[in-house]
Amino acid sequence: MKDRKKRTLFLPRKVFLCLILLLVFFSVHRFFSFNEASQTKLVALWRKNNAVEAISGESTVDPAITVEETVILPDQALVFLKYPQSAPLLTKDDISCIYLLPNSSSPPTELSPESTEDEYRMGRQIVRCPLHPRGLIVSIAVNNGYYLSPGPTYRWDSLAYEAMIDRDNTTIVFIKGFKLRGGRESDPSKFKCVYGWDSSNFTLQSDVISIAQEIVRCRTPLSLLNSPEKIKRNSVKVSVRMVGTRSVLNSVARPEIRLETGHGLRKQYQMCVCTMVRNQARFLREWVIYHGRIGVESWFIYDNNSDDNIEQVIESLSNTNYNITRYIWPWIKSQEAGFSHCALRARNSCEWIGFIDVDEFFHLKSGVELNGILGNRSMSKEIGELRVSCHSFGPSGLKKLPLEGVMIGYTCRMKMPERHKSIVKPEALDKTLINVVHHFHLKKGLKHGNVGRDVLVINHYKYQVWEVFKEKFYRRVATYVSDWQQERNVRSKDRTPGLGTRAVEPPDWAGKFCEVKDTGLKNRVLKIFTDPKTGKLPWQQEPVLS
Repeated sequence: MKDRKKRTLFLPRKVFLCLILLLVFFSVHRFFSFNEASQTKLVALWRKNNAVEAISGESTVDPAITVEETVILPDQALVFLKYPQSAPLLTKDDISCIYLLPNSSSPPTELSPESTEDEYRMGRQIVRCPLHPRGLIVSIAVNNGYYLSPGPTYRWDSLAYEAMIDRDNTTIVFIKGFKLRGGRESDPSKFKCVYGWDSSNFTLQSDVISIAQEIVRCRTPLSLLNSPEKIKRNSVKVSVRMVGTRSVLNSVARPEIRLETGHGLRKQYQMCVCTMVRNQARFLREWVIYHGRIGVESWFIYDNNSDDNIEQVIESLSNTNYNITRYIWPWIKSQEAGFSHCALRARNSCEWIGFIDVDEFFHLKSGVELNGILGNRSMSKEIGELRVSCHSFGPSGLKKLPLEGVMIGYTCRMKMPERHKSIVKPEALDKTLINVVHHFHLKKGLKHGNVGRDVLVINHYKYQVWEVFKEKFYRRVATYVSDWQQERNVRSKDRTPGLGTRAVEPPDWAGKFCEVKDTGLKNRVLKIFTDPKTGKLPWQQEPVLS
């Protein structure tokens, strides 16, 4: 993407504003409605107005970049740009976010985007714009003097947002808006999947096979399976509706091409890990390098709207032969859905996959590598999941981030494990893909096994120095975990005892959660990883960039 040359044409600002006013005259009432029964459809009058037609009928330049759609999150607007084949991607410095007031001749407000992605999906890019008051239309201005026409706008809490076609030819759709109960399967006969080619024209429908949490599995129409080129071009949308109603969830979900079979074949990797991160780049090197040494062979990083240059850290690790895949996952409060999506993507290459956070580290007390433990467990065909106990570590008296890394700096923890995390066989997962972050539902006839604490535990550096811990107040990724500042589930284990709902440092924070001194992993890491010449650990070295 980086070597593409710039060449784009857009609507001039004066022409753009005149057309916007004309559009507003006919449909101003739509601008203030973002619910699924009354969708905002701004794109219809602009669909034929690409830059070639607007500026010069004789031009041979490719059609312009367009705003395909916009999704409003609680803290920002995601503007999805669609590019013609081989067109260059715009950078953050090339564009501005614009905010238009309906039925007004006032010039639009322009703000710098918070970030842009190199590429979200094939031919598509995300621009993250600051949130602006409801009622304004969000679009994009290009610094050479042109506006892009706005696309349809959807609210995040009622949306079909991701989809893929599984190897059994079913479509898996990830949704928000039906408020399905966590951890339980709902009645599939009450729902239908629908397919179409734009925001309103859903002409095909199919039966739902299973529906649970945020995940719907439905039968893919044969007409689509027989036209794979439409799927490859991302020209097909899928959504879900309740039987007995005409209301269809707004959708930005375009099914990815069906996953390869691979069933019964030897996997490329025995052990993989999957995580979801937001602005955790400074901790990633230690986490990857350590786990690579003890037996992890591949990493799936689901990036949840980071703006801390995490792609550069991943690039430097990849340049030193770590097999890392970054997957852009812009959907907030959807960790369970993201992990199900990751399990499907990892299924063809990974025998086992662990679902842990970047502040969680496998501690092999027995001294063997992960592959040795997994090899022993693989002998039982009934075991589809291993559950590993988690020890929660506290600030350990520190007030500043330890330079040597979390495994060296934090050495004091709570006495008893708080919960467990899982290592699963992707082939063993139930068709519903239900998970509650810490474990999955398995196929009938399979069961989980508990790993002894004398063999393997997870050191969870949960309560770090306040500088790090307070960032958790911004937004939490799990669907069924309350955000810190909400007065909900105040006694949940997902909350910090005695902390409350404000990001204010308690006076005794550095000494909290310290019941047992535990230097086991620290001692092991210092022995194995310290460079005898420099005295430094590998994650303290300069990263390798291409």
